Amino acid sequence: MAIEISTESRKQAVASIMRYFEENMEERIGNIAAGGLLGFFLEELGPLVYNQAVADVQERLQQRVSEVDLEVHEDEFQYWRKFERQRKTK
Repeated sequence: MAIEISTESRKQAVASIMRYFEENMEERIGNIAAGGLLGFFLEELGPLVYNQAVADVQERLQQRVSEVDLEVHEDEFQYWRKFERQRKTK
């Protein structure tokens, strides 16, 4: 599965890569080279990040599902207990 990003996000990512090279590698990288590097990272590392994000969401959803019974649990057979409590308070 190819990871696609919007045109605007791509422009921002390319500009960020160019700035990173200038500030941290003490060399300039052109727009085309930065775009190629971005494409490489998206294809090579994108699925790794995507799969980890999916795993994180699955874990979070499983935690939430396991808590559903606590959040929505209702005690059974409460009708007569309600009347018994009322009698005791009278």
